[in-house]
Amino acid sequence: MMMLRSLSRPLERCLGVRAGGDALMWHADLKPHASGDFSIAVVQANNCLEDQSQVFTSPFATYVGVYDGHGGPEASRFVNKHLFPFLHKFATEQGGLSADVIKKAFNATEEEFLRLVKRSLSVRPQIASVGSCCLVGAISIDVLYVANLGDSRAFLGRKASGDKENTVVAERLSTDHNVGVEEVRKEVEELHLDDSHIVVYTRGVWRIKGIIQVSRSIGDVYLKKPEFYRDPIFQQFGNPVPLKRPVITAEPSILIRKLKPQDQFLIFASDGLWEQLSDEAAVNIVFKNPRAGIARRLVRAALQEVAKKREMRYSDIKKIKKGIRRHFHDDITVIVIYLDKHRGSFCNKITKQNAMGCTVAPVDIYSFNADGGDEDLLQKIT
Repeated sequence: MMMLRSLSRPLERCLGVRAGGDALMWHADLKPHASGDFSIAVVQANNCLEDQSQVFTSPFATYVGVYDGHGGPEASRFVNKHLFPFLHKFATEQGGLSADVIKKAFNATEEEFLRLVKRSLSVRPQIASVGSCCLVGAISIDVLYVANLGDSRAFLGRKASGDKENTVVAERLSTDHNVGVEEVRKEVEELHLDDSHIVVYTRGVWRIKGIIQVSRSIGDVYLKKPEFYRDPIFQQFGNPVPLKRPVITAEPSILIRKLKPQDQFLIFASDGLWEQLSDEAAVNIVFKNPRAGIARRLVRAALQEVAKKREMRYSDIKKIKKGIRRHFHDDITVIVIYLDKHRGSFCNKITKQNAMGCTVAPVDIYSFNADGGDEDLLQKIT
């Protein structure tokens, strides 16, 4: 139950600090976990930060979560508060982590959010159109689990073999669920052969029903439950989408991989980073630079790319206010996990006895609010 208590006490959360010179950036430069160190950084672009993130550490396991919301922050905030406790609950009941435990935790989070939507629809109908991508990593003993919905990505940086020992190879650990990827687009089309407009090219990208790019998420209830688009309250709110069946799902892709001595580090990041940096560029930045502040360095590298594309200076980007800044780049979240322990004898005793805690990025960088989430919404309902 220690994990649940840690996640439910906001005052016990270890927060980082704002980055000097950028009022919309927050970071925790270097903290311990059971297998090494980790670094986290977030920069806000939206008026309300839609990215949420967390790292839970204990002497025996490390959990990482990056949740990229869309349509509003409610779904990503909800996942940030509920997914890890569900993971802990099911792992305890079943004697450890497994693909089944992870699927159950994702499904339970989805079902709980659906209940929240049903309770709140009359006071906040737009909640039915809010959703979140969900990227989770878990290291348990020498096994890595990566589960995802949507298009946030996880990468492993591992040392190259042979003559290229001083170089690092980027190994993707997650699957993009985005219809911009031809394979995903065909998968969606094959599930809806009776709908010639299931995927439409509009506003410069492919979108399901002309609305959403990701094919898997938590939330987005109006695209999963036909009864919601028929609801008179929701019909008054927006543009209902007639559905014969769900057009997106909450079924995660899961990768399980045994960690090896050549595995150096992991990068978990929302798509805001990958829109600006290639996989190889990000992995090389981590490999070639000091650990302290490495996540912040990646965020800054992405913002420098934004500035270059706009023929601006990076210092000018930092002065742009939230909301307006979304016209230049997305919210960006980066978590880097170093894998020191897996390079030596894995049977060594636990090396980071003090690696216990939960680091949660603020709900909103501008106000530096570490709390909020669904409590505001539940207060309105009750």
